[in-house]
Amino acid sequence: MDLRNLSTISVLSDAVTVCDYQGIKVVRVIHELAEAGISLHGGHLIWFKPTGSDDIIWLSEKAEFDTTKAIRGGIPVCWPWFGKAATPSHGFARTSEWTLHQHRENEQGVIVSLTLEDTNATRAIWPHRFHNQITFEIGRELKVSLISTNTDDHAWSFSGALHTYFNIATINDLEITGMGETYLDSTQGNQMFAGGDTLTFNTETDRVYTSPTNPVVIHDKPHQRKILVTNQGHDAAVIWNPWQMLSMSMADMADDGFETMVCVESAIHEQAITLLPGESHTLSTQISVEK
Repeated sequence: MDLRNLSTISVLSDAVTVCDYQGIKVVRVIHELAEAGISLHGGHLIWFKPTGSDDIIWLSEKAEFDTTKAIRGGIPVCWPWFGKAATPSHGFARTSEWTLHQHRENEQGVIVSLTLEDTNATRAIWPHRFHNQITFEIGRELKVSLISTNTDDHAWSFSGALHTYFNIATINDLEITGMGETYLDSTQGNQMFAGGDTLTFNTETDRVYTSPTNPVVIHDKPHQRKILVTNQGHDAAVIWNPWQMLSMSMADMADDGFETMVCVESAIHEQAITLLPGESHTLSTQISVEK
């Protein structure tokens, strides 16, 4: 699928247009420093490519653009919980329709903000009032910030993640550093382990690193680059690659899709965030590339 040739709905500025893809609205950014696409379904960044660079973000070639499902790849927004803590898995934000709030641009790049607020449908799943704003700062680097605000009259708690899928040359020649040494391994019943300071891959990997540093570094050696991931407002870095058997079981992922992707996520996992009425919390991830 070629998501860069979309049907234009409206032109908002020299760098920003709203487009249609299979009934889903996509905010397309074309700036001299970078290109990006943001789906209003899910508040979901689906591609980011600095000028002169390979794609940074991975999107499944079999991704399903269906408003009842999350998009496989990009940066799904897991909120107000992470994983299978409740139903639906990873919360409802990644399958909700977000609203384009504002956009602005200058020679340094483009900023796009979307918002999501509670509805009767969300309160039936999670009985709280909220206002979320996600902001994408697109230039030579990418920064994604999710601001969650309690607009209710009582305190509530939440967790979540910015579930970033990175495009890599091959998982067989990849190293990750900076993720810390202690991790919970979901492939081993969520037992706690201590590992080394360099992670390589030869099987399904699904780990919650409990003491990550900044930045976490993806060493994409065949592409001759390092991808630096700097997270804030988190308490864990989740690293995931499904390997072949799990890839084969997913309808929206090619059997060999695991070979060219890895997830490094900014996550609230160990300790839920509690917000009093009027309080806000920001979870962010910043992505840059070094040759």
